[in-house]
Amino acid sequence: MSEVTTNFNGGAVYPAPVQQDNDNKKSDPLMKVEALQIKFLRLVHRTGVPPSTDVVVQVLYRLQLANLIKAGESGARRTNLAINKARVIAAQQEAPGGPDLDLPLRILLLGKTGVGKSATINSIFDERKVPTDALVPATHRIKKIEGTIKGIRVTVIDTPGLMPHYLGQRRNRKILNSVQRYIKRSPPDIVLYFERLDHINSRYSDYPQLKLMTDILGSSMWFNTVLVMTHCSSSPPEGPDGYPLEYDTYTRYCKSVVQQHIQAAVSNTQLDNPVVLVDNHPMCRRNTKGERVLPNGQVWVSELLLLCGATKLLAEANSLLKFQDSFVLSQANNRLPSLPHLLSSLLKPNSSSSSDGIDSELTEMSDEEDEYDQLPPFRILKKSEYENLTNEQKSAYLDELDYRETLYLKKQWKEGIRRQKLTEVQNDEVADDYEEGASPEVVHMSDMEIPLSFDSDYHVHRYRHIITDDQLFRPVLDPQGWDHDIRFDAINFEASQELKKNVSAGIAGQMRKDKEDMYINSECSVSYSDQRGCSLIGGMDMQTASRDFLCTVHGDAKFRNLPWNTTGGVISVTKFGNKYFAGAKLEDSVTIGKRVQLVANAGRIAGCGQVAHGGGMEITARGKDYPVREESVTFSVTALSFEKETVIGANLQSDFRVGRGSKMSVGANLNSRYLGKLSIKTSTSDHAEIALIAVVSLIQFFRRGSGAADKGDQQFDTYLDD
Repeated sequence: MSEVTTNFNGGAVYPAPVQQDNDNKKSDPLMKVEALQIKFLRLVHRTGVPPSTDVVVQVLYRLQLANLIKAGESGARRTNLAINKARVIAAQQEAPGGPDLDLPLRILLLGKTGVGKSATINSIFDERKVPTDALVPATHRIKKIEGTIKGIRVTVIDTPGLMPHYLGQRRNRKILNSVQRYIKRSPPDIVLYFERLDHINSRYSDYPQLKLMTDILGSSMWFNTVLVMTHCSSSPPEGPDGYPLEYDTYTRYCKSVVQQHIQAAVSNTQLDNPVVLVDNHPMCRRNTKGERVLPNGQVWVSELLLLCGATKLLAEANSLLKFQDSFVLSQANNRLPSLPHLLSSLLKPNSSSSSDGIDSELTEMSDEEDEYDQLPPFRILKKSEYENLTNEQKSAYLDELDYRETLYLKKQWKEGIRRQKLTEVQNDEVADDYEEGASPEVVHMSDMEIPLSFDSDYHVHRYRHIITDDQLFRPVLDPQGWDHDIRFDAINFEASQELKKNVSAGIAGQMRKDKEDMYINSECSVSYSDQRGCSLIGGMDMQTASRDFLCTVHGDAKFRNLPWNTTGGVISVTKFGNKYFAGAKLEDSVTIGKRVQLVANAGRIAGCGQVAHGGGMEITARGKDYPVREESVTFSVTALSFEKETVIGANLQSDFRVGRGSKMSVGANLNSRYLGKLSIKTSTSDHAEIALIAVVSLIQFFRRGSGAADKGDQQFDTYLDD
């Protein structure tokens, strides 16, 4: 037996011994990709699918791209195998007497009972391989069916049908666990997930079942899954005008509904599974070759075989490019956190360090004489007196009120600083004699009146708070939370305690539990600080991620070198499952004047054989009335490098006042991948917000009206409501 190979220099085609060809393929990764390309073209030839079909064009493009990548990595001087030459080689190998197509397929079938898995097996092999029954489940245990389709060896793993989730998940969990044990010995190449097209409507909800499959078999299952929609020869339902809906519109809607539920179960909105329409009814229309044909003219057996072969070949190409490992159904919670995300969180400047320099300058200003006390007397006008003023006088009057209010707020803020300093001095003086002093007077507060029972009509007990000097427990209310009746979503807790002089500890967190899972997010830290500007912080952050804990232990040190310069560093270790990630950061802050601060940092994080490093610079300019008027402009630039790719991003954040009673916040960011975001937020104490609400409502009304102009979509939406 000999295979057909090619001479890339001269283009001549000649037979070569099998042993020599296999040795070349093992030594040359480029030839492996080219062999996959030829296999796919032979598969297209056997199935009879037109080469201009979208699936064929997309798969050939990805294989050609893999060919170019491998040629670039290997530094090959010879020309890549062109598509036309690959077609010639594939046609010659498909000629009578050519070599067999080495493309065995191992297919796993999953789906609810009664969707047509066993009937599809009989249809693709065109013989009765397994028994079928329309009234009772036909498959009671995992079976392996082997056969040949168009000269390709196919092994199908048939599984018992799953029950609807509302009938209980105990049996489904038992079936999926047995499937997991079975496929661990020999993983499948492709997974076919079955759904009935005529059972999908606006009330379709299979998320609990899809989530159970993802948790047991792993999220990687869905990346090699083809969605099979059965009973596709049935007529589409009627629209409001009494005529049936268009076949393509109806099938496209059903595909999107199932795909959205799969994306929600995997938590990946970019997942897009290929879809095949199938019909196994004996009265299904056939063409002249005896192949089953759908109402839209597609030969579904050939299309299903093509998609299965393409899925396996693309997975092999990805493994050659090291895009992913070989297909193994791993647990869903074995995914790793993103190193660039961890690094960006580490590089983010601390809120305390970014404001210490400016706050110290403002603290020194608190000892200066207050400007508010030097102002001349000013009389507040009555409403009738204000109405008698001219427009210019009204504007001048309001400006004067705003100016005096700003100075008064500054005075109050400075007095607070003075009281804080005085309290610290007094606490230091009486710290040793504190226990001998008189205890403060106890004041009894009346308790909140609540009903004696926990009737669902009385939800007052859900809103109870526990507030002390150093502890706070309160509910988190969210209208979109899991408990919609009382809008209760989680419990938030905060506690702080001063251990000794200059040493304090604090903990904050949130706990949320629904009917299936529990989520915990907490932060605890111990800090030391002195008057020279030195501070040390050690902390631990924990949060749940699926069934694992994401735990980070970090240490933060900061030293003031000069009155206008502060240097610090952070060391962190993150544990996720049985994986560890270590990171470090250096940061330097420079204060320019009294309102401008520059922060620069650089960091690196490594773990699991991967390394990410980056840095950034941030400049902040505060307004002249800070902190009583929170006006500021912040501009930052960051750079992250991961796996030989660098992404540079810029961010601008500005908060300012618009007039006397309005505030506006503008944020914008853009990176080197041309991805960005622009956000504008505004708040006002005037009555202008009423007009803005009216404008937004009108815009939404006109957009809704223009969207209803599409007659086909309008008919389809009416069908869904019915």
